[in-house]
Amino acid sequence: MKSLTGKTALISGASRGIGLAIARRFAAEGASVVLCASRLGAHGKLQGTLQEAAALIQAQHGKAAAIACDLRDPEARADLLAQAAQFFGPIDILVNNAAAADMTLPSAVTTAQRNFMYDLNVNVPIELAQQAMPSMRERGSGWILNISSHSCEQPIVPYRDSAIAAHVITAYGATKAALNRYSSGLAHEVAEHGIYVNTLAPENIVLTSGAEYVRDIARRNPDMAEPVEMMAEAALALCSGSILGRICYSRQLVHSMGISVKSLDGQTILGNALLPADLDASV
Repeated sequence: MKSLTGKTALISGASRGIGLAIARRFAAEGASVVLCASRLGAHGKLQGTLQEAAALIQAQHGKAAAIACDLRDPEARADLLAQAAQFFGPIDILVNNAAAADMTLPSAVTTAQRNFMYDLNVNVPIELAQQAMPSMRERGSGWILNISSHSCEQPIVPYRDSAIAAHVITAYGATKAALNRYSSGLAHEVAEHGIYVNTLAPENIVLTSGAEYVRDIARRNPDMAEPVEMMAEAALALCSGSILGRICYSRQLVHSMGISVKSLDGQTILGNALLPADLDASV
């Protein structure tokens, strides 16, 4: 039996990138996945839509449904878990992946910019976790994974790529630091109910569509890049076991647990050749 057979997962920000990769990996392990993004169709010039993401998983014999929700709207997100549960039943796994970053120097970032990032990066994961917990408590089981960022830690200055790169991630990183602290506290509160809460961040730059700023850094520093499969495999480990209250980094977690990183369809072990060969490729 696959590790997530019989489980239902809700994944936000799942139309592309890390969110879609996690959804594909979970579906390959038998989970029914509900994919959430702000719209079903195209988002500007970004590649990939929510409808296409669900269709991709279904074409690979997985169970997937799509739900559009503008998470920036408190009313729209107020009953998201209830809406998602209508597809495959109560949510066993919640992955809070949706986030926003505004690359502005900390001396110049405005209140509006800070509020926008804090709402989507902190308030939304908290509210969705609060929606998920009653059902998880009732069933005595659940997993909540909040996707964080290495930017919550101050990089060495001068940064090896550019001085400004170490500074413009400050406000975004501060929201992820807040998310880490909340997640750790929540984990210890709800552990007695069989609910496992953790955060997971990429250890390096993950090459996904829409991340042109970090993609440019990766082109100049290929060893700073990380394949999206690493994040997906680490997420699977955190949402199928009993790890609790950890602030995890993808590569460290995978290596410390001796996990073999697989392709997103679960069919191929990638081995040690884990640096992306094509810096222009995206998931």
